[in-house]
Amino acid sequence: MSAAKQAPNGSLSTLDLERTGFPELRGGNLSVRIATTDDERDAAQALRYRVFYEEMDAHPTPDMLRLKRDFDEFDAVADHLLVIDNAIASDARGIVGTYRLVQSDAAEKIGRFYSSSEYDISPLTEFPGRLLEVGRACVDKDYRGRTAMQLLWRGIASYIFLHRIDVLFGCASLPGTNPDNLADELTYLYHNHLAPPALRVKALPERRIEMLRVDPHALDYRKCLAGLPPLIKGYLRLGGYVGDGAVIDPQFNTTDVAVLVKSELMADKYYRHYERRLRDALD
Repeated sequence: MSAAKQAPNGSLSTLDLERTGFPELRGGNLSVRIATTDDERDAAQALRYRVFYEEMDAHPTPDMLRLKRDFDEFDAVADHLLVIDNAIASDARGIVGTYRLVQSDAAEKIGRFYSSSEYDISPLTEFPGRLLEVGRACVDKDYRGRTAMQLLWRGIASYIFLHRIDVLFGCASLPGTNPDNLADELTYLYHNHLAPPALRVKALPERRIEMLRVDPHALDYRKCLAGLPPLIKGYLRLGGYVGDGAVIDPQFNTTDVAVLVKSELMADKYYRHYERRLRDALD
């Protein structure tokens, strides 16, 4: 039995750290780590297909429909963060959550970041620091409780710490493609969480949807927050910002907003706690 399978709850697997440069983090039967095999990456794509295309009615390409997989060119250069239910299996068979992570050097192999198809991200690419684009987040419907999402955030925080990431960013989605149905939520995000000018990415002119759609002073902020997807609320709790303008994504039946978090804003919540444990694993 591997060290990863033997690791007690909440511990770090030194074997996994040696193999991938990333520690396995545990919470009960669940663990989070980076995919290390083609089978694990394939299982992550299969989970994404089930969630996005079968459950949420996104529109697959003919190849996606035939293979029952969600994929694009970025998968080959990305790291794939996995949530695994070890009560099922500690390999690809136990994958119940995933998040795709693309660093700057990986994006260079493609020639762009995924977000650049929706936003002018030059304020970030010109930023003097290391970037991490996150996306394609999903969790199996039977695991959408607090534990799985907490593990994903812990995994991202550890990844940021290990790779010395300065800014995390990506496109986050609200359900539906009618921005009028999301007027309160979009206005709330723009009015309260707009990124500072130095980091403010903007929706491409031909795809831009105005976010400031109603009087922000007439909003019920508590109701607006309740209407936001858990992932977006997670970014906001970490001190995250949104870009200027929303974008309709017809393939995924969503309205996207650009989100970004400076890693220093995550420090108080995660770094101090995991720095000690990561150093223990490295010793």
